[in-house]
Amino acid sequence: MKSTAATTTVADYLAGLPPERREIITAVREVVLTHLPAGYEEVMQYGMIAYVVPHRLYPSGYHCDPRQPLTYAGLGVQKNHCALYLMGAYGDAATRAWLEEAWAAAGKKLDMGKACLRFKKLDDLSLPVLGHLIARIPVATYIARVQAVLATTPEQRRAAREEKAQSAPPAKAKAKAKAPAKSEPKTPAKAKSKRTAK
Repeated sequence: MKSTAATTTVADYLAGLPPERREIITAVREVVLTHLPAGYEEVMQYGMIAYVVPHRLYPSGYHCDPRQPLTYAGLGVQKNHCALYLMGAYGDAATRAWLEEAWAAAGKKLDMGKACLRFKKLDDLSLPVLGHLIARIPVATYIARVQAVLATTPEQRRAAREEKAQSAPPAKAKAKAKAPAKSEPKTPAKAKSKRTAK
């Protein structure tokens, strides 16, 4: 669910959700708020609940739109799933590796893109792991990471992505289905020659 012009508060956003999704989002929100390091703030941003570094701590804000505070995490409902956007795990190999290992150890299947963790029910999640992840990155550490990335040139970032892609283990080769052997085209039966009368 994306917020409307009238949805300016977290309470309004939650009130507008279907009951079953409100229950899920509320439970995840409680985990985030319980473990959120000091300095981050909960706001509405980009149509969802967001946890941000306020301008008073990082005046530069989000580099793509400096009017917006720097996003640390986002929580919301999409058409077919709920989503938790974990910017602290985006672009940080050590944090991402820790998350994947901890998630697997909890017996859960990680459905995640670069930053978006998708889930349809609470049982899809390991709430303790989420709590540890949210608590893992203090504001000062997160700001330093963002500044380090922004200090590099586009060419350096591209080279880093290419190096990471080359060092990644090769994807499992998909078994190619054998194409059925082509049968030779059938030729029409030869017309039987008429027997001549003796």
